[in-house]
Amino acid sequence: MSIPVEIVALMVSPIHAYEGRPQDGPRPDPAPVGRAEVEVRARLGIVGDRYFGQTAHRNAAVTFLDAAALESLPWLPVAPDPLLLRRNIALRGYAVDTLASHRGPDGTRIPGRRFSLDSGSGPVEFQANRPANPCAWMDTVLGPGAFKGLRGHGGIRTTPLTSGFLKVGPATLTLHD
Repeated sequence: MSIPVEIVALMVSPIHAYEGRPQDGPRPDPAPVGRAEVEVRARLGIVGDRYFGQTAHRNAAVTFLDAAALESLPWLPVAPDPLLLRRNIALRGYAVDTLASHRGPDGTRIPGRRFSLDSGSGPVEFQANRPANPCAWMDTVLGPGAFKGLRGHGGIRTTPLTSGFLKVGPATLTLHD
């Protein structure tokens, strides 16, 4: 099943800016955050990102966010920049949170879905793993109540299965069996 989507933001960050206590504020990020295009490498992540090639983050090397989740925070005057959540890829047009692994009604673990994303340079395939749950930093960065408001909508952590390039703009998301 192929679904037209839009890649609204791409982020590559060489450091983890949200460490420590939120009241102390984020660490400064020395590199520009938004990118027009990123290179994804199979089993490694996004070139230049803090999780690229990190063994401990193999199943969480690339993070996705449904940009519409930010519109579910009606108390904010405007929908915040999706880059503030520091997810690598923000999509519009598909509820990516539904792709993550979860527990079935009987308590058994249901694995996440495989999917590919093609923004014009060929498909890049991903394995959805666990949810990328929001943290207390969201109240500091986005505004009070964002941490609670984003529960269940904080995005997903994935493993890239193939290499390729993704760019901001129209794309096709294909779900695999």
